[in-house]
Amino acid sequence: MTLLPALLLTALAPLPATAQTPAAAAPAGSADARFDALAEAEYKWRQTLSAGSEDTPKDERRGLPDVGPATQAAKTRRWTETIAALDAIPVARLSPAARDNYTVYRGQVEALLAQQQFRDYEKPLNADSSFWIDLGYASRATYRTEDEYRGYLKMLGDIPRYFDGNIANMRAGLKRGFTPPQITLQGRDIGVAEVVKAGATDASPFYAPFRTMPAAIPAGRQAALRAEAKRVIAASVVPAHATLLAFLRDEYVPGARRTLAAYDLPDGRAYYTSKIAEFVTRDLTAEQIHAIGLAEVARIRTRMADVMREVKWQGGLPAFLNFLRTDPQFYVKTPQALLDRAAWTAKEFDGKAARWFGRLPRARFAIEPVPADLAPFYTGGRGGPGMYLVNTWNLPARPLYSLPALTLHESAPGHAWQMPFAMELEGQPDYRRDTYLSAYGEGWALYAEALGEDMGLYHTPYEVFGMLSYQMWRAARLVVDTGIHAQGWSRERAQAFLRDNTALSNHEITTEVDRYIAWPGQALSYYMGELTFLAGRAKAEKALGDKFDIRAFHDAMLSLGSVPLPMVDARVDRFIAEGGKGPYPLK
Repeated sequence: MTLLPALLLTALAPLPATAQTPAAAAPAGSADARFDALAEAEYKWRQTLSAGSEDTPKDERRGLPDVGPATQAAKTRRWTETIAALDAIPVARLSPAARDNYTVYRGQVEALLAQQQFRDYEKPLNADSSFWIDLGYASRATYRTEDEYRGYLKMLGDIPRYFDGNIANMRAGLKRGFTPPQITLQGRDIGVAEVVKAGATDASPFYAPFRTMPAAIPAGRQAALRAEAKRVIAASVVPAHATLLAFLRDEYVPGARRTLAAYDLPDGRAYYTSKIAEFVTRDLTAEQIHAIGLAEVARIRTRMADVMREVKWQGGLPAFLNFLRTDPQFYVKTPQALLDRAAWTAKEFDGKAARWFGRLPRARFAIEPVPADLAPFYTGGRGGPGMYLVNTWNLPARPLYSLPALTLHESAPGHAWQMPFAMELEGQPDYRRDTYLSAYGEGWALYAEALGEDMGLYHTPYEVFGMLSYQMWRAARLVVDTGIHAQGWSRERAQAFLRDNTALSNHEITTEVDRYIAWPGQALSYYMGELTFLAGRAKAEKALGDKFDIRAFHDAMLSLGSVPLPMVDARVDRFIAEGGKGPYPLK
């Protein structure tokens, strides 16, 4: 799973672009020109609505967004008008490249408009993330100049307005029953309470950037900035969090809905259908996806049985899973040991990357532990440009046999590889380079796990089983997500399905099921995306025979940016038609 870059509030320096042939300007008045002007203007406007992502250049950062009713109305109006304008463009007259851009862009705007129409902004949290957790990324950023520190202080001073706007939206959602299920919200206020408890002291997580400051800032200025930080934390940050904490404990969590299914939300069937469209990007029903999941679970069970025979296991799958969850050989004793093992796999991939990819992204990433205030409810790991977070909390729930697959997914060649690859592309509009489409991104990252077997990165049958368990986990998500939201499954039934079919720890099973309950549809992205890449590769290998070069295929897939899955299908067909030639020269 990615670091959700659209929500992050820190920024990285812009990455150097890889040279490609720049797109020629479309003739004035042509269909291409009309579309380019429409998309460019809307996307530029769209970027003013948020604080920017972790990939936003420093000079383009904005303050905390306005989430009030006027802004929500403006979004709805703008995206409604944009869809109407897209309808008026003669798609048949677009050039092939513009037609691809149109497909990507229209899908983005349709998803944004659906979010407005269903008023997703009235539910700015789930079991995994929230608007207040997102602020934590800013407190863990690196600041190098006095101006950057002052920009951070300005953001801290604006937290009361931002929190008040989100609380007002949450109250509106609460009134109409549009909340996450109550069971998924238990304990999610811990981080808020810790900010209140720390007060305006050195222990405040928002004071963290001031504990160690660059020597380039004179000592006197450092002292003044530290004093200002404590003043702003005392005057703005702590009171805003205290207000939020009281709201969550006294009003929101007690009043949150008791049901689980998306179908039980206002206009729930249509809402869940919109989430399938957003996260799967294919015209499929919940019933069809459920059936695909059951078939894949059965297929992966067969491969798991093969591994069990290889290690001469005498019992059944439940006993083997219990062995994996409890045997000390599969667990480390210290957080650093887990980080070290993750780093080993990442570095081992580096040594083999050039044999599997023609173009390598220039960006690098760090490996760090998940922050303590997030770790109890966080996934096992998460990655994105510049960062691979490993959850070192509750080490008995972090098995080593799954760590190679997790690392390939979250770091390279998964999220911390694919996303910078897209950001470094030239010749594509920003809305293709800088945005993230879950079906593509999560599908690619899950494909990266399976690719590790081809690359020889799983060294024991148990690590192969760990990879299969992760594959099973994502296939099971198709069953569990649709089961909960469209078929009335209970939380216990969903947990049991994961417990019976995967090697996930009981802790992970609990946190994962709560995430699926609170975030309808997102869990469908992974396996539906991976199936697309696997099917495309198999099709190309069969069609091209000896002409197939895995490096060219991977380059062709990654050079798309982040696109709907039907565009991956189309790129595979073009790759075959062009004789297996990739977008970059191969050495």
